[in-house]
Amino acid sequence: MGTLLGLHLVAAGHRVWGLRRDPRSLPPEIIPLAGDLTDGASLRRALPEHLDAVAYTAAADGFSDAAYRAAYVTGPATLLQALGERRIAPQRLVFTSSTGVYGQSSGEWVDESSPAAAKSFSGLRLLEGEAIFRRSNIPTIALRLGGIYGPGRTRLLDRVLSGQASYDPARPVFSNRIHRQDAARALAHLLDLPNPEAVYLGVDDEPCDLGTLYSWIARRAGVAAPRSGGENAGNRQRSNKRCRNGLLRATGFALDFPTFREGYAPLIAERLAGC
Repeated sequence: MGTLLGLHLVAAGHRVWGLRRDPRSLPPEIIPLAGDLTDGASLRRALPEHLDAVAYTAAADGFSDAAYRAAYVTGPATLLQALGERRIAPQRLVFTSSTGVYGQSSGEWVDESSPAAAKSFSGLRLLEGEAIFRRSNIPTIALRLGGIYGPGRTRLLDRVLSGQASYDPARPVFSNRIHRQDAARALAHLLDLPNPEAVYLGVDDEPCDLGTLYSWIARRAGVAAPRSGGENAGNRQRSNKRCRNGLLRATGFALDFPTFREGYAPLIAERLAGC
């Protein structure tokens, strides 16, 4: 996500640095910085003299409490300390959070005013990260993203094409998503937005139940319809809500992929073509 955002910013005329433990894989348009978000000494060495804005787009190394704590609690605290010690004062910070901070699980509609009462360790750590940045002296925006999909992020598509996807038609489970291109564009948009709010939901226009999504992909790809099974029982414990993107839309942001149809159609076409 950070690399795609960086390329959008470079195309808009900005000078962009990219921080990674090993930045050699960054595209040449992005200035590489070698540093570890959990290592204050390496961050102090890596940071440039001046930053107008920071986009915190780190991803956890794995799905565990320890990995999420490192990425979204230790990382933000260490970065803020390093910025302070280097006397670098960005004018804005955007933090890629998640709709997982909402614990609603009965198909409720959710927006920025809804209570964020996460039940999972992942959501709780992301809320901690948001709070750490919010307490700093850097104006911070949290973009709570839905499930990101697109090139390189095709796990759900793979499940349908392999025949592993299943759902219970009697117990619909709603999910929310955003194409990775739109997620990166939304971050770039918020970096330049005058007078932003503190929190935005980054999702497309159409939350839908998994059965609808799976069935549409199967028909489009010409594969067997997904099985009716017990998969939803576990999903209901994790997430079952419908997220609104009205606040982000009201800022003038336009989605390139407003629903799953526009987003998954080219992915399916590429897969069928053997790309």
